[in-house]
Amino acid sequence: MSWRTQRRAEFQHCDAHGIVFFPRYLEMVDSVIEQYFREHVGYDFHKMHVVDHRGVPTALLNIEFHAPSYLEDLLDFDLSVERAGKASVTIRIVISSGDETRVSLTTTRVQADMTTRRSTPWHDHVREKLNAT
Repeated sequence: MSWRTQRRAEFQHCDAHGIVFFPRYLEMVDSVIEQYFREHVGYDFHKMHVVDHRGVPTALLNIEFHAPSYLEDLLDFDLSVERAGKASVTIRIVISSGDETRVSLTTTRVQADMTTRRSTPWHDHVREKLNAT
């Protein structure tokens, strides 16, 4: 099972040739992950960060670029959870446009207490939602 959303490649994402500049994919991925937590998991970043004083820093990132994306391309983000651990989640995202894969990546995020800077377990209902994707 996976969760999907879309983003359009905008001018802000592109270099002078209208090609999406590679670090902009990471900004889009962060936005997609935040949207996923808000819409699917039901644990928005305001509650997570401001109320619960927890964050989800990146512990691991593996990324592969398959083909370029261009200004105005409609990009599909297909997100699946490979593993939801006690305090971490490994997410796989495949970015495509039409039938063409543009980028694939795996990222591990660790939920951490922002005061102690130590990992902290997911709430049970959050882990259940993560495992359902």
